[in-house]
Amino acid sequence: MQAYPSFTPTPGGMPPEVSNWFNTVDRDRDGKINADELKSVLVNAQGKHFSDACCRLMVNMFDADLNGTINESEFGQLYIYINQWLSVFRTYDRNQSGHIDEQELSQALQQMGFRFTPDFVKYLITRADVEKKNNIDVDQFMVLCVQLQRFTESFRQRDVEGKGEIQIGFEEFLRVALEVSL
Repeated sequence: MQAYPSFTPTPGGMPPEVSNWFNTVDRDRDGKINADELKSVLVNAQGKHFSDACCRLMVNMFDADLNGTINESEFGQLYIYINQWLSVFRTYDRNQSGHIDEQELSQALQQMGFRFTPDFVKYLITRADVEKKNNIDVDQFMVLCVQLQRFTESFRQRDVEGKGEIQIGFEEFLRVALEVSL
């Protein structure tokens, strides 16, 4: 049987600092946070704001009522999720550069249960690395991992026999790609 990695955030109690962070991020004080508000406070190790794509992805993941914003409870779940990813990123950013290179990404993905060839890991870096530095920042890492997670879950649902292979038609393929895309 084919084993698939899964790294769903674990539920837990809300950290006490969540309300303070929520109020800081909610600039217009409407009780909701959109992707632009989130982007204004998320900064990577190089002092650059997280990408629009990453912030949209994170808001959409936790936006239970699909209104394009997250409330304080949803933000609390996002806060825990972001911190889990930061922890994973820091674990594999061994030289503390704020970037993960090909070798570090390969190790991180292996730890998550993925068994990709070196050529495919290089391809992933190339796709995620918008600045063409042969490494990825934390937000690029998060987007990449979330996309891999979504594709894996979608694949798993269709691989009912656990063989590690599926057969789908063109429209179903497009449906999967669109569901997983940002």
